[in-house]
Amino acid sequence: MGRKILFITTDQQRYDALGCNGGTVARTPVIDGLAASGINYHRAHNQNVVCMPARSTMLTGQYVGTHGVITNGIPLPLDGPDVAATLREDGGYRTALIGKAHFEPSSDPNSSFFENWAATRGTTGPHRGFERMELAAHTGRAGRSLYHYPKWLKENHPDEVDGFFEYVTAEKQVSGRGGGDCGAPQVWFNPIPRDHYHTDWVADRAITWLDSLDTDDDWFLWLSFPDPHHPWDPPQSELSRVNWRDLDLPAGYPGSPEKSAEILAQKPRHWLEWYEGRGQYNFEVPPSFRPCDLTEDQIREVNAIIHVENELIDEACGRVMTSIERRGWNDDTDVLFTTDHGEMQGDFGMLFKGPYHVDALMRVPVIWRPAPSAGIAPAELQDPVGHVDLAPTFCEIAGLDAPAAMQGRTLPVEPDNTRERVITEWDSDFGGAGLYLRSIYRDGYLCTVYEASNFYDGTEGELYDTAEDPLQWRNLWDDPARRSLRDDLVADLRDNLPPRRDEPLEQVAPV
Repeated sequence: MGRKILFITTDQQRYDALGCNGGTVARTPVIDGLAASGINYHRAHNQNVVCMPARSTMLTGQYVGTHGVITNGIPLPLDGPDVAATLREDGGYRTALIGKAHFEPSSDPNSSFFENWAATRGTTGPHRGFERMELAAHTGRAGRSLYHYPKWLKENHPDEVDGFFEYVTAEKQVSGRGGGDCGAPQVWFNPIPRDHYHTDWVADRAITWLDSLDTDDDWFLWLSFPDPHHPWDPPQSELSRVNWRDLDLPAGYPGSPEKSAEILAQKPRHWLEWYEGRGQYNFEVPPSFRPCDLTEDQIREVNAIIHVENELIDEACGRVMTSIERRGWNDDTDVLFTTDHGEMQGDFGMLFKGPYHVDALMRVPVIWRPAPSAGIAPAELQDPVGHVDLAPTFCEIAGLDAPAAMQGRTLPVEPDNTRERVITEWDSDFGGAGLYLRSIYRDGYLCTVYEASNFYDGTEGELYDTAEDPLQWRNLWDDPARRSLRDDLVADLRDNLPPRRDEPLEQVAPV
């Protein structure tokens, strides 16, 4: 028998959202407790900074260029490695994913994929190695597809559906307008009762599934919360937890639009062009939103609401952990926690995400609380690790060999000097602008190469000393004193880039 596995993910949550990682606003005692009794990886990176590629890497243990989901809107092929299927077929595990999956396009207008039609057809699986999937995303409205949560809300509490901000189809999204007190984009006051909101619904459904299992079952539960991804519309009743008027501006906010522009002018040109509204390089933001128009109060309010959502997630995790303890499973259960990518949250005067390889989006929380019965000592590690290492770790916990096609390694439990680097990639042609970023983090330096395209000539890049410049405000790419270091990092990156598919996969929808 292997050990039981609870895998918790959030969506668009910063590394520093948690108290254990330096967060000072949101109260996250449950997750902080997991870190204190387990292993906290302080230099974990995703392999892509948007949802579908990152989540596909978690499931497959492969880099994005290998599994092929290089951007949102590309369905993950069914013929690659799948850790849920490995655990179920080779280890006899009971498997479930409750919450956000996003291995298949959310916006597919033809409902061509299981994630689009499962709720409508009244099924919960099996699919992709999970015997049960109950799906939720960022809204209680039906929106682009009817997941299980919007279906449940419509059938049980139909008067509460319209309290959500419909962030794709509503006129508010097209205009970029928001709500709240300050009119910040994607902010909305939601009158829904807290216990009907999707964070608590995900926890409720997970507990129900756990309670359906036999005591002796080995199980793998992917508990996947859609928050704190925008739109930022948690239950209005909870907003008093954090008063935005009391918040300091984030450390990464330069202090003024002029200072932001000065910093961004040191970076490759798409940074400043997006900030000033002269270019759009990512689908998942309001098309008319200009970061340079953000007010300081809007940044404060967005941050306050995100902190509220982080607290609700932590409390929901606590409820699930209590259920595990009630079943007598805690001593034999490994818990792993991460997110798919970060969020600017005012860094550089910006919001959201996109082709920007800095810590705000790349550096993610990764926490592993091994089962107490495993006898693994707590640790805080600085070794570079990635999402690509999660699937092999699940196999190790289960006592199974990881499939040969997985490219990651089991997460270390003590300092490991054989781990030198972690790599993140971006590929997009949104709006006709080809942006192809390849990044390496090694020895405290973050280096990003821009491949030649119709937008860049291949000589551009970014280089940051994360010890001296943790906010990544000073681009050292063209610093003559760092030229040999830059060349060494670029060569190391080239030598270690993972293999890519011979034929690219088709993007069939925007997200």
